[in-house]
Amino acid sequence: MKSINFIVNGKERTVVCPPAKTLLDVLREDLGLTASKECCGKGECGSCSVLINKEVVCSCLVLAGQAENQVITTCEGVGLSPNLDVIQESFIAEGATQCGYCTPGIIVSAKAFLDKVDTIPSAEEIKTALGGNLCRCTGYTKIIKAVQTAASKKISEPEAAK
Repeated sequence: MKSINFIVNGKERTVVCPPAKTLLDVLREDLGLTASKECCGKGECGSCSVLINKEVVCSCLVLAGQAENQVITTCEGVGLSPNLDVIQESFIAEGATQCGYCTPGIIVSAKAFLDKVDTIPSAEEIKTALGGNLCRCTGYTKIIKAVQTAASKKISEPEAAK
């Protein structure tokens, strides 16, 4: 067992756990942040995506010890009702969710992508940015539209998109 410190969704957090416990399990079991889901457990589906220092990672592949002293953002840290992020609002407006299992990982990946662009991205750019996230329920059309809608809002209403 080891005491591990990190910043999660803007708050300093400490957990005592084996350093080989996955970050996904720490987030869900120790911190009660259940948006990230385990699906494949091999880093292939993106359902467990979180940001570490603003970079998208599969939390099922990161050990708690590797996350020590890092800044972690989960879907809960992107936004919660009533303070949703523009990407979350756009997913709702465009009907870009079905079962919702993959949605938190896609939201996190889309947020990271949109934080780096200042134009409305093409469908191909979005597909590349979200390439590590699989959705088994949709054909991605609404997801792509939601990301474009969020980018448009971010550009036209920069203060509302923060």
